[in-house]
Amino acid sequence: MTKKRLMLNMLAVFGVCLLCSSLAQAQATRTWVSGVGDDANPCSRTAPCKTFAGAISKTAAGGEIDALDPGGFGAVTITKAITIDGGGGQVASVLASGTNGIVIIAGVSDVVILRNLRFNGIGAGLAGIKFTSGSALSVENCDVFGWSQHGILIQPNTQAVGARVSIKNTTATNNANGITVDGSGGNAGLIIKVAISESFATLNTANGITGGSTAGHSTVFLMLNRIVSSNNNGVGISASGPSVGVEIGGSTVSGNATATSASGGAGISSFKNNQINENNAGDNPVLPDVGSS
Repeated sequence: MTKKRLMLNMLAVFGVCLLCSSLAQAQATRTWVSGVGDDANPCSRTAPCKTFAGAISKTAAGGEIDALDPGGFGAVTITKAITIDGGGGQVASVLASGTNGIVIIAGVSDVVILRNLRFNGIGAGLAGIKFTSGSALSVENCDVFGWSQHGILIQPNTQAVGARVSIKNTTATNNANGITVDGSGGNAGLIIKVAISESFATLNTANGITGGSTAGHSTVFLMLNRIVSSNNNGVGISASGPSVGVEIGGSTVSGNATATSASGGAGISSFKNNQINENNAGDNPVLPDVGSS
């Protein structure tokens, strides 16, 4: 091999190494967005991006996107483990019309955390948060309102084993349905576990909280602790399907057209200290206790 050819080969290898290094450095473990940012920026604290969609491509898997200041940061599709935090005491908003707000289509081992965010569907958006796949989703300190189909839709359909969802200190208000867990698209081996605590599903035009599945599809289990489902035009808490179970404790269900509804083999039970009252037509059922026959 001539010295010239050897030199060219070495330069080519060097160029590939530089490219790999550049790609590795392009994704940071923490990125930032700002109401006055620019998606052409590197999304650093001193040069933040404008939108979540702009920042996510520059954030490493398992990393975090944080909001520096108030702003509307746009809809985004999440395909990897990540945390999006709007920061406390400010408005970090996702506003969308005719589409979904944040869609999670992550890997089977990926955990996604959404914290301190507002989701505004302005009456025409589809779902504020839509979870399709991933190992786990945590929604913390969020407000979800104005969505024409669902405030939060948990609808895993590509999972092989199971999915876990935690919703805490969150409000789903003035949507069609507040919080919906739909297992009818998953396989029979899929178990969807959803824990909702210290949260509100109120003033929705259909149901407050719904869990459903169909025969031969996913098992759905909802644990509701210290929640309020009230003043919904439909059912406060609804369960339908042979493999759907709901347990309620320390919660209030009031002012709904129907307090609770269990159909198709689904079960709703109580682990005490619930207030089910003042629903229309005197519909205030006494739920069986957990463990009772």
